[in-house]
Amino acid sequence: MKFLPYFAFLLTTLAIAQPNTDVYLLDLERTDSNFTVSNLETISKSDGYDNQPTFLDNNSVLYAGSENGQTEIQLYNISENTQHRVNATTPGGEYSPMPYPNRDKITAVRLDTTGLQRLYTYDYTNPGFGDYKMLLSELEIAYYAFYDENTVVASILSGGQLDLIIADIQRDEATLYAENTGRSIHNVPESPMVSYTIVNEEKNHDVYIVDVKKPEETYFVSQLPIGIQDHTWLDANTLLLGSGSKLYTYSLFGPEKWVEVADLSAHNIKDITRIAVSPDGKHLAFAAEKK
Repeated sequence: MKFLPYFAFLLTTLAIAQPNTDVYLLDLERTDSNFTVSNLETISKSDGYDNQPTFLDNNSVLYAGSENGQTEIQLYNISENTQHRVNATTPGGEYSPMPYPNRDKITAVRLDTTGLQRLYTYDYTNPGFGDYKMLLSELEIAYYAFYDENTVVASILSGGQLDLIIADIQRDEATLYAENTGRSIHNVPESPMVSYTIVNEEKNHDVYIVDVKKPEETYFVSQLPIGIQDHTWLDANTLLLGSGSKLYTYSLFGPEKWVEVADLSAHNIKDITRIAVSPDGKHLAFAAEKK
Protein backbone atom coordinates (compact mmCIF):
# COMPACT_ATOMS: atom_id res chain seq x y z
CA MET A 1 0.00 0.00 0.00
CA LYS A 2 1.22 3.48 -0.81
CA PHE A 3 1.25 5.53 2.42
CA LEU A 4 2.06 9.22 2.22
CA PRO A 5 2.83 11.65 5.08
CA TYR A 6 0.62 14.72 5.22
CA PHE A 7 0.97 16.57 8.52
CA ALA A 8 0.83 15.56 12.15
CA PHE A 9 -0.17 16.70 15.59
CA LEU A 10 2.04 15.31 18.40
CA LEU A 11 -0.37 14.40 21.17
CA THR A 12 -1.07 11.81 23.86
CA THR A 13 -2.04 8.18 23.44
CA LEU A 14 -5.71 7.17 23.43
CA ALA A 15 -6.61 4.01 25.32
CA ILE A 16 -9.31 1.76 23.85
CA ALA A 17 -11.63 -0.13 26.23
CA GLN A 18 -14.65 -2.42 25.98
CA PRO A 19 -17.08 -1.95 28.88
CA ASN A 20 -20.24 -3.97 29.56
CA THR A 21 -22.75 -1.82 27.69
CA ASP A 22 -26.19 -1.94 26.08
CA VAL A 23 -27.66 -0.17 23.06
CA TYR A 24 -30.71 2.04 23.64
CA LEU A 25 -33.22 3.64 21.28
CA LEU A 26 -35.24 6.83 21.80
CA ASP A 27 -37.86 8.76 19.87
CA LEU A 28 -36.82 12.36 19.23
CA GLU A 29 -38.93 15.44 18.61
CA ARG A 30 -37.05 18.66 18.04
CA THR A 31 -37.95 22.24 17.22
CA ASP A 32 -36.01 25.48 17.44
CA SER A 33 -36.96 25.78 21.12
CA ASN A 34 -37.61 22.19 22.29
CA PHE A 35 -35.73 18.90 22.47
CA THR A 36 -37.98 16.03 23.57
CA VAL A 37 -37.04 12.37 23.91
CA SER A 38 -39.44 9.53 24.72
CA ASN A 39 -40.06 5.79 24.51
CA LEU A 40 -36.64 4.65 25.71
CA GLU A 41 -36.03 0.97 25.04
CA THR A 42 -33.09 -1.40 25.15
CA ILE A 43 -32.58 -2.99 21.74
CA SER A 44 -29.58 -5.17 22.60
CA LYS A 45 -30.50 -8.42 24.30
CA SER A 46 -27.23 -9.94 25.50
CA ASP A 47 -24.64 -9.51 28.23
CA GLY A 48 -21.26 -8.08 27.33
CA TYR A 49 -20.20 -5.48 24.79
CA ASP A 50 -23.23 -4.15 22.85
CA ASN A 51 -22.08 -0.84 21.43
CA GLN A 52 -21.25 1.38 18.44
CA PRO A 53 -24.79 2.02 17.12
CA THR A 54 -25.45 3.68 13.80
CA PHE A 55 -28.45 3.87 11.49
CA LEU A 56 -28.63 1.90 8.26
CA ASP A 57 -31.78 3.88 7.41
CA ASN A 58 -34.69 5.47 9.27
CA ASN A 59 -36.03 2.08 10.36
CA SER A 60 -32.84 0.07 11.00
CA VAL A 61 -30.09 0.30 13.61
CA LEU A 62 -26.72 -1.40 13.22
CA TYR A 63 -24.54 -2.12 16.22
CA ALA A 64 -21.69 -4.33 17.39
CA GLY A 65 -23.33 -6.92 19.64
CA SER A 66 -22.23 -9.86 21.75
CA GLU A 67 -23.32 -13.29 20.53
CA ASN A 68 -21.97 -16.62 21.75
CA GLY A 69 -18.92 -15.03 23.29
CA GLN A 70 -17.85 -12.80 20.42
CA THR A 71 -18.91 -9.56 18.75
CA GLU A 72 -21.04 -9.64 15.58
CA ILE A 73 -22.86 -7.14 13.36
CA GLN A 74 -26.44 -6.88 14.62
CA LEU A 75 -29.30 -5.29 12.66
CA TYR A 76 -32.37 -4.11 14.58
CA ASN A 77 -35.64 -3.34 12.77
CA ILE A 78 -37.48 -0.55 14.62
CA SER A 79 -41.01 -1.02 13.29
CA GLU A 80 -40.96 -4.82 13.68
CA ASN A 81 -38.95 -4.89 16.94
CA THR A 82 -36.76 -7.68 15.58
CA GLN A 83 -33.04 -8.18 15.20
CA HIS A 84 -30.62 -10.60 13.56
CA ARG A 85 -26.93 -11.10 12.96
CA VAL A 86 -25.80 -9.83 9.55
CA ASN A 87 -22.49 -11.61 9.00
CA ALA A 88 -21.53 -15.24 8.79
CA THR A 89 -19.67 -16.21 11.95
CA THR A 90 -15.88 -16.30 11.86
CA PRO A 91 -13.29 -17.00 14.59
CA GLY A 92 -12.89 -13.24 14.97
CA GLY A 93 -15.28 -10.41 15.83
CA GLU A 94 -16.86 -7.49 13.98
CA TYR A 95 -16.91 -3.88 15.20
CA SER A 96 -17.91 -0.36 14.06
CA PRO A 97 -20.61 -1.37 11.55
CA MET A 98 -22.06 1.27 9.24
CA PRO A 99 -23.68 1.64 5.80
CA TYR A 100 -21.45 1.67 2.74
CA PRO A 101 -22.54 4.80 0.82
CA ASN A 102 -24.14 4.22 -2.58
CA ARG A 103 -23.68 0.47 -2.15
CA ASP A 104 -26.12 -2.19 -0.99
CA LYS A 105 -23.59 -3.25 1.63
CA ILE A 106 -22.56 -2.80 5.25
CA THR A 107 -18.98 -2.20 6.37
CA ALA A 108 -17.33 -3.21 9.63
CA VAL A 109 -13.93 -3.69 11.21
CA ARG A 110 -13.07 -7.38 11.69
CA LEU A 111 -10.54 -8.44 14.31
CA ASP A 112 -9.34 -11.99 13.62
CA THR A 113 -7.90 -14.33 16.24
CA THR A 114 -4.58 -14.02 14.40
CA GLY A 115 -4.52 -10.32 15.30
CA LEU A 116 -5.32 -9.17 11.76
CA GLN A 117 -7.61 -6.13 11.90
CA ARG A 118 -9.09 -4.87 8.63
CA LEU A 119 -12.11 -3.09 7.16
CA TYR A 120 -14.58 -5.32 5.29
CA THR A 121 -17.80 -5.01 3.36
CA TYR A 122 -20.71 -7.36 4.15
CA ASP A 123 -23.82 -8.37 2.29
CA TYR A 124 -26.88 -7.89 4.53
CA THR A 125 -29.54 -9.39 2.24
CA ASN A 126 -28.89 -12.92 3.54
CA PRO A 127 -29.29 -12.65 7.34
CA GLY A 128 -26.62 -14.46 9.29
CA PHE A 129 -24.61 -15.43 6.22
CA GLY A 130 -23.42 -12.12 4.75
CA ASP A 131 -20.50 -12.55 2.36
CA TYR A 132 -17.52 -10.31 3.04
CA LYS A 133 -14.71 -8.63 1.15
CA MET A 134 -11.65 -6.83 2.51
CA LEU A 135 -11.06 -3.13 1.86
CA LEU A 136 -7.72 -1.34 2.36
CA SER A 137 -5.45 -4.34 2.61
CA GLU A 138 -2.71 -3.01 4.91
CA LEU A 139 -4.42 -0.63 7.37
CA GLU A 140 -5.45 -1.58 10.93
CA ILE A 141 -8.56 0.58 10.91
CA ALA A 142 -10.25 1.09 14.27
CA TYR A 143 -12.90 3.80 13.64
CA TYR A 144 -13.98 5.47 10.44
CA ALA A 145 -16.48 7.46 8.38
CA PHE A 146 -17.04 7.58 4.64
CA TYR A 147 -16.60 10.86 2.82
CA ASP A 148 -17.98 9.11 -0.26
CA GLU A 149 -18.05 5.53 -1.54
CA ASN A 150 -14.35 5.66 -2.43
CA THR A 151 -12.93 7.80 0.40
CA VAL A 152 -12.62 6.89 4.06
CA VAL A 153 -11.53 9.10 6.96
CA ALA A 154 -10.30 6.72 9.65
CA SER A 155 -8.37 6.31 12.86
CA ILE A 156 -5.81 3.55 12.48
CA LEU A 157 -3.77 1.68 15.06
CA SER A 158 -0.23 2.99 15.00
CA GLY A 159 2.38 2.24 17.64
CA GLY A 160 -0.02 2.20 20.57
CA GLN A 161 -2.03 5.24 19.50
CA LEU A 162 -4.61 6.27 16.92
CA ASP A 163 -3.59 8.27 13.85
CA LEU A 164 -6.03 9.83 11.38
CA ILE A 165 -5.72 8.94 7.71
CA ILE A 166 -7.61 9.73 4.52
CA ALA A 167 -7.78 6.60 2.38
CA ASP A 168 -8.61 5.95 -1.27
CA ILE A 169 -10.33 2.57 -1.51
CA GLN A 170 -9.97 2.19 -5.25
CA ARG A 171 -6.23 2.81 -5.17
CA ASP A 172 -5.79 0.99 -1.83
CA GLU A 173 -3.64 3.83 -0.50
CA ALA A 174 -3.79 6.30 2.35
CA THR A 175 -2.46 9.67 3.45
CA LEU A 176 -1.54 10.36 7.07
CA TYR A 177 -3.47 13.41 8.23
CA ALA A 178 -2.98 13.74 12.01
CA GLU A 179 -1.34 11.80 14.82
CA ASN A 180 -2.81 10.74 18.16
CA THR A 181 -6.43 11.40 17.34
CA GLY A 182 -9.75 10.11 18.69
CA ARG A 183 -12.34 7.48 17.86
CA SER A 184 -15.27 9.77 17.04
CA ILE A 185 -15.42 10.49 13.29
CA HIS A 186 -18.64 11.62 11.61
CA ASN A 187 -20.09 13.09 8.45
CA VAL A 188 -21.56 16.53 9.00
CA PRO A 189 -25.18 16.43 7.68
CA GLU A 190 -25.92 18.32 4.47
CA SER A 191 -22.26 19.30 4.23
CA PRO A 192 -19.06 18.11 2.51
CA MET A 193 -17.33 18.14 5.90
CA VAL A 194 -16.20 15.32 8.18
CA SER A 195 -15.60 15.87 11.90
CA TYR A 196 -12.88 14.22 13.95
CA THR A 197 -11.25 14.74 17.34
CA ILE A 198 -7.73 15.54 18.49
CA VAL A 199 -6.42 15.35 22.06
CA ASN A 200 -5.37 18.80 23.22
CA GLU A 201 -2.62 19.79 25.66
CA GLU A 202 -5.03 19.32 28.58
CA LYS A 203 -5.75 15.77 27.36
CA ASN A 204 -9.33 16.61 26.42
CA HIS A 205 -10.80 16.05 22.98
CA ASP A 206 -11.25 18.92 20.52
CA VAL A 207 -13.65 18.60 17.57
CA TYR A 208 -12.39 19.71 14.16
CA ILE A 209 -14.02 19.58 10.74
CA VAL A 210 -12.36 19.13 7.37
CA ASP A 211 -13.45 18.99 3.73
CA VAL A 212 -11.58 15.95 2.48
CA LYS A 213 -11.20 17.52 -0.96
CA LYS A 214 -9.44 20.49 0.68
CA PRO A 215 -7.52 18.75 3.49
CA GLU A 216 -5.15 21.66 4.05
CA GLU A 217 -8.11 23.53 5.57
CA THR A 218 -9.30 22.22 8.94
CA TYR A 219 -11.39 24.16 11.44
CA PHE A 220 -11.77 23.98 15.21
CA VAL A 221 -15.39 23.57 16.35
CA SER A 222 -15.45 22.95 20.09
CA GLN A 223 -13.78 21.17 22.98
CA LEU A 224 -15.74 18.19 24.26
CA PRO A 225 -16.52 18.17 27.99
CA ILE A 226 -13.79 16.75 30.22
CA GLY A 227 -13.59 12.98 29.93
CA ILE A 228 -15.85 12.74 26.85
CA GLN A 229 -14.59 11.19 23.61
CA ASP A 230 -17.74 10.85 21.49
CA HIS A 231 -19.94 13.23 19.57
CA THR A 232 -22.35 13.24 16.63
CA TRP A 233 -24.41 15.78 14.67
CA LEU A 234 -28.11 16.60 14.87
CA ASP A 235 -27.78 18.84 11.82
CA ALA A 236 -25.08 20.83 10.06
CA ASN A 237 -24.93 23.35 12.92
CA THR A 238 -25.61 21.30 16.06
CA LEU A 239 -23.43 18.78 17.89
CA LEU A 240 -24.86 16.16 20.25
CA LEU A 241 -23.22 14.02 22.94
CA GLY A 242 -23.93 12.05 26.07
CA SER A 243 -22.25 12.57 29.43
CA GLY A 244 -23.21 10.45 32.42
CA SER A 245 -26.96 9.98 32.03
CA LYS A 246 -27.57 13.29 30.25
CA LEU A 247 -27.64 14.54 26.66
CA TYR A 248 -26.09 17.85 25.61
CA THR A 249 -26.07 19.94 22.46
CA TYR A 250 -23.68 22.57 21.15
CA SER A 251 -24.78 25.09 18.52
CA LEU A 252 -22.19 26.52 16.15
CA PHE A 253 -24.18 29.75 16.26
CA GLY A 254 -25.11 29.65 19.94
CA PRO A 255 -23.47 30.74 23.21
CA GLU A 256 -20.32 28.56 22.78
CA LYS A 257 -21.23 26.14 25.55
CA TRP A 258 -22.74 22.68 25.92
CA VAL A 259 -26.42 22.84 26.89
CA GLU A 260 -28.24 20.04 28.71
CA VAL A 261 -31.30 18.93 26.72
CA ALA A 262 -32.32 15.63 28.38
CA ASP A 263 -31.77 13.76 31.65
CA LEU A 264 -32.16 9.97 31.45
CA SER A 265 -31.10 9.15 35.02
CA ALA A 266 -34.60 7.90 35.87
CA HIS A 267 -34.01 5.03 33.42
CA ASN A 268 -31.10 3.62 35.46
CA ILE A 269 -28.45 4.21 32.84
CA LYS A 270 -25.02 5.80 33.15
CA ASP A 271 -21.96 6.64 31.09
CA ILE A 272 -23.59 7.35 27.73
CA THR A 273 -20.90 7.09 25.05
CA ARG A 274 -21.43 6.35 21.34
CA ILE A 275 -24.51 8.08 19.96
CA ALA A 276 -26.22 8.22 16.56
CA VAL A 277 -29.13 10.08 14.96
CA SER A 278 -31.43 8.60 12.31
CA PRO A 279 -31.33 10.28 8.87
CA ASP A 280 -34.81 11.77 9.40
CA GLY A 281 -33.87 13.02 12.88
CA LYS A 282 -36.71 11.10 14.58
CA HIS A 283 -34.65 8.57 16.54
CA LEU A 284 -31.54 8.47 18.70
CA ALA A 285 -29.51 5.37 19.44
CA PHE A 286 -26.75 5.31 22.02
CA ALA A 287 -24.59 2.98 24.09
CA ALA A 288 -24.56 3.19 27.88
CA GLU A 289 -24.02 1.16 31.02
CA LYS A 290 -26.72 0.20 33.49
CA LYS A 291 -26.58 1.55 37.04
